[in-house]
Amino acid sequence: MPADHSPSTAAELARWITADLAVPVEVEAAALRHLLDGLGNAVAAVRADAAGPALAVATGLGGPAEATVLGTSTRISAPAAALANGTLVHALDFDDTHAGGLVHATAVVLPAAFAVGEQVGADGRAVLDAAVVGYEVACRVASAAPHGFHAAGLHATMVAGVFSSAAVAARLLGLDAATTTHALGIAGSQAGGLLAFLATGASTKQLHPGFASQSGILSARLAAAGATGPETVFDGPHGVYDALATGPVDVSVVLRDLGSVWETTRIGIKPWPTCQLAHATMAAAAAGLASAGADVDAVVAVHARVHPDSASVVCVADRDLVQPVGPYAAKFSLPWSVAALLVDGHVGVETYAPAQLARPEIGALAARITWEETPGHGVAADAAGDVVLTLADGRTVTGHVDRSPGGGSAPLTDADLRAKLAGNAGPLADPLAEAVLSLPGAADLTTLLNRAAAAADAPLEVPA
Repeated sequence: MPADHSPSTAAELARWITADLAVPVEVEAAALRHLLDGLGNAVAAVRADAAGPALAVATGLGGPAEATVLGTSTRISAPAAALANGTLVHALDFDDTHAGGLVHATAVVLPAAFAVGEQVGADGRAVLDAAVVGYEVACRVASAAPHGFHAAGLHATMVAGVFSSAAVAARLLGLDAATTTHALGIAGSQAGGLLAFLATGASTKQLHPGFASQSGILSARLAAAGATGPETVFDGPHGVYDALATGPVDVSVVLRDLGSVWETTRIGIKPWPTCQLAHATMAAAAAGLASAGADVDAVVAVHARVHPDSASVVCVADRDLVQPVGPYAAKFSLPWSVAALLVDGHVGVETYAPAQLARPEIGALAARITWEETPGHGVAADAAGDVVLTLADGRTVTGHVDRSPGGGSAPLTDADLRAKLAGNAGPLADPLAEAVLSLPGAADLTTLLNRAAAAADAPLEVPA
């Protein structure tokens, strides 16, 4: 506990997690948008068979028929379903990002909310309230150490996600504040998620939200069964920030203005299925090319100014950024993603298919993209994008965006969100959207889950 013997951060957070919740209208609307986006990403992953190993293992774990694997009719234990569903939401790296914490919030909120919500037969309002609690916990725990977990070589989504999923599960299971405090303490011992995938073709990143969601549910169940966890999990000594974060940490962020300032409204929705830290540069490069009125073939070179914390993730010189070894390596290569956007004029799920990675025109342009680290104000995911394009006729043109598209001052519009959903969920996207947006008044999750399964099973539309 803190030195002045006041209640610990975990205890105070647990009181809020388990208390009555009045969700403002704008927060509810934001949460529904994110749940819709996350469910669409999961359906797209099922349609693309992008998380086969996780689904096979989760299905093999079996257990009582408590919860549904998204996009299917398969029902297994809630922890096993959360493993599958967390992986599905994040499998394509198309899911949302909270800039302050650099955390993929829906990938650790939706799986726990839907799995435990279905397990206990919760109505839509209870599931939505639990999801809002999860969003706040995930974003705040990560924001207390901005870029600190990544700097230590860990994926903030998994570190913060175990606490978020534990909070969601505890609320839906009806645990009291004391038991929820133990759940948070137990969750801390399961925080992790190595960034080692960055330099390899490994798919471990897509598993991290699944691990977090499963572990959070298990933490709540263990606490309910009488296991205890350290109340000092956030404050230390030997807490999660002491052990797993590098750089400045402000634990007070976890509780600051809790219930009056809502981080749920500050989560951005991705327009492109690649690392969000490259998005500002991608948008700036596209803007520069458009302003030049030139064709991509006229681009001789591109030079970008990049926030140091972004460069440490998407511009790392110890791996091949021009010829990535696999889809995830391409998603975490700023030069390759910028080149793909300029060459094709768009970036979609198909851009990062293995067969696309050796395209010579993208590799040739990526090889002509350079960068310099430019200290910026605030966190990397909110940084501006600035590029200079050199053209074959000798002209230089600049491209600038105030921040990456999809969040903050440049949120994804409802129309763009629906277009993204249509691309992800196919011809049955509209009924799926209706089910998600009707969640506050739903008796349970049955209609929503059935429509997700139908969308995933619908045949791909073939243009006439």
